[in-house]
Amino acid sequence: MRLFPAIVALGALGLAACEPTAPKGIDAGVLNDSISAAIGDPNTCVLLVEKGTAKVVYRFGTHSVCLRALPACSAPGAMTTEALGKLAAAGDVRTTSCASADGASRIGWASGPVVKSAGAQYGDLAFAAVMDGPSVLPGREISARVQSAFRRAGM
Repeated sequence: MRLFPAIVALGALGLAACEPTAPKGIDAGVLNDSISAAIGDPNTCVLLVEKGTAKVVYRFGTHSVCLRALPACSAPGAMTTEALGKLAAAGDVRTTSCASADGASRIGWASGPVVKSAGAQYGDLAFAAVMDGPSVLPGREISARVQSAFRRAGM
């Protein structure tokens, strides 16, 4: 009986080890705090992806938020932050917002390149961000605040 909790704990550690932490040379705690202060709430997702490959190197927000399909705003249909991350890695720049299908909340999307600071140790990155809720910022404000958070974190 005691073996089961140990197996569960090891499984959780294994999953945590697969989670992207932060780009090389960036303190994940400082980056988390900067994004949280700028736009963070339980319904926010911010991804940093490598340009070209779309490999996720950092995630702010839960998997359930980042993988949730929400209205795309700029086109018919729905989109996830993960899908926007792939578009951002290919050069997509987006700042848009709209009402949810039922009108109960707003959705804000932002994506674009991460502006590098002098001495940056990581490769070329792009970001994808979404907010969902009753008082969501417009997409261009999400973009501005996320870029500011990146600078505060040393990016």
